[in-house]
Amino acid sequence: MQIRYFAWVREKVGIEEETLDLPGNITTVADLIAYLKTVDDNHAAAFEEEDAIRVALDQMHVEADAELGAAREVAFFPPMTGG
Repeated sequence: MQIRYFAWVREKVGIEEETLDLPGNITTVADLIAYLKTVDDNHAAAFEEEDAIRVALDQMHVEADAELGAAREVAFFPPMTGG
């Protein structure tokens, strides 16, 4: 699965994107976030305040309880503000 990081999430993780082969027990966005927290200290820091992170599956905004299903891309980013 292609994982993309934007804004301060990218800064904390230290990379813009990565491709991961996820364990079979990772079925929801929440599962993925819990898994990413275990990857390394950078990922743990990026997802420390997971309520402040927004998620998109294949460029569609979803909630943490969303099923990953056949999604090919997950994007994590902070809330956006308009102006």
